[in-house]
Amino acid sequence: MQGSKSLHVSQICCATLWCLLSSGIIFGFAALKPILISEGIYSEFCLNPESNQIDTIIKSAICSAQDLKLNFIFTASAGITNMMALPVGWILDTYGPRITGIIGSFFLTLGALLFIFHATFVTFIDPYISGYIMLSVGGPFVFISCFQLANIFPRRSGSVLALLTGAFDSSSALFLGYRVFYQKVNPSFNLSKFFTLYLIVPLFIFICQVTIMPHESYKTCGNVAKITVEGLDESGHLVEGDDGSMLVPDPNERELLIAQLEDDEQREPSQFHRESGIPLGRRKSVLETYVETKLEEKSGGIFGVLHGYSVIDQLKTPWFYLLLIFAIISMIRINYFIATIRSQEEYLLGDELLASKINEIFDLALPIGGVLSIPFIGVLLDHVKTFNVLKLLSCMSVIIAVLGLIPNSFFLNLIGILVLVIFRPFYYTVISDYATKVFGFETFGTVYGLLICISGICNMGQSLLDQLTHTKFDMNPTPVNLGLLLITIFSSGALLIYINIQLKKQNRSVNLNDEALEPLSDPHTD
Repeated sequence: MQGSKSLHVSQICCATLWCLLSSGIIFGFAALKPILISEGIYSEFCLNPESNQIDTIIKSAICSAQDLKLNFIFTASAGITNMMALPVGWILDTYGPRITGIIGSFFLTLGALLFIFHATFVTFIDPYISGYIMLSVGGPFVFISCFQLANIFPRRSGSVLALLTGAFDSSSALFLGYRVFYQKVNPSFNLSKFFTLYLIVPLFIFICQVTIMPHESYKTCGNVAKITVEGLDESGHLVEGDDGSMLVPDPNERELLIAQLEDDEQREPSQFHRESGIPLGRRKSVLETYVETKLEEKSGGIFGVLHGYSVIDQLKTPWFYLLLIFAIISMIRINYFIATIRSQEEYLLGDELLASKINEIFDLALPIGGVLSIPFIGVLLDHVKTFNVLKLLSCMSVIIAVLGLIPNSFFLNLIGILVLVIFRPFYYTVISDYATKVFGFETFGTVYGLLICISGICNMGQSLLDQLTHTKFDMNPTPVNLGLLLITIFSSGALLIYINIQLKKQNRSVNLNDEALEPLSDPHTD
């Protein structure tokens, strides 16, 4: 047993390490971009077509095309990495975590090789866009394949997921470390040398997958979500090693519920599962009913709204497509800023040195802010009603948009950046939490994967916003940011109004049912 525990700890440690070095490294693009510029990537777009040399007089106008080309590297990659959520989930469920992780290591290797031999590939493909896209594809494969590890220690599943998520948020710091080394220590350590060294990472992932990592998933993503949210397994029972004290604090009530659970299982075990063995058709255990009732109260009535409905029926409701619209706008805002932070701040502050300082702070704050905010986000989700959490998320999105419109204020722009680095992990966590509570655990993987996938596809429109800023608006980010602000207000307002109306209807229905159940008063006692 001890040996097994040591193996499990090793699996979690290895997964955390490779997530830190691969899962979300593409989001460190703001730190990598100065190196790409220093290495002369796409510098040919700055050539004067007449003299075939860089013309200092028209360099800024022509190099806007270079800037667009560089930004498109991130735009395409950010969109594709989110689009991969759905197919990666299917591959994980079909072929298991080992194959999923090996596929991820293959894409990471391919991405690194494209950067290493960019001079060879440049004649027939764009090695920089293609290489970065390969890194963006490999990230979700190696990250999502780790989710099932959360059930190695069921009572600590939330902590394991937080650890893996923290590694994902911190992975953007890889390119920050490279930039610091490149600029301060060794300017000759170019992209080819860096990615040659980086080949160690996919090799490490591959070796781990074929040696110590599990071939079969311990649990599906939906089961892991159920354990994390409810503290119960897929059959509505306590997870191994849990006495239920955290779920039911009162010892007498807990003892009664567990006794009823055991009695039901002995008397009518067939009612817990269909003949096929799929737990979708089972009757909920008494403990599960108790926990979900408490969760419904804690979430303000949102938990369980669409549980038990088919995926098709769930996708047709405003609960899904209003959230989808808000998610798309939020994702575009986050990724648009990551890609264009330097040019936006140069215009708003009118000072290249201040813009560079803002850029450096952002590069450091993005991974640190994500890690430090995770515990507080968890506490917030546990103690605040879901509707109020959504209102807070919407307010943060509006604040970020407003602060992005203010010129000549280093302090206010800095505040906006610090809010953004907290908003990013908060946004992804709240969307996931909403999906589990509203749509249920059985359809969680499909609904959440589809939501992120569609958002990723729409994220490609970010390049059009970037192009408008460079051409039509002469590098002024205000019109685009103002448009995003108005759409944010509209999308978040529509979602909040709809949820508020539904919750009021639900409360009204509950009150009417309670009144109907009240006994008629005795006229003799009046």
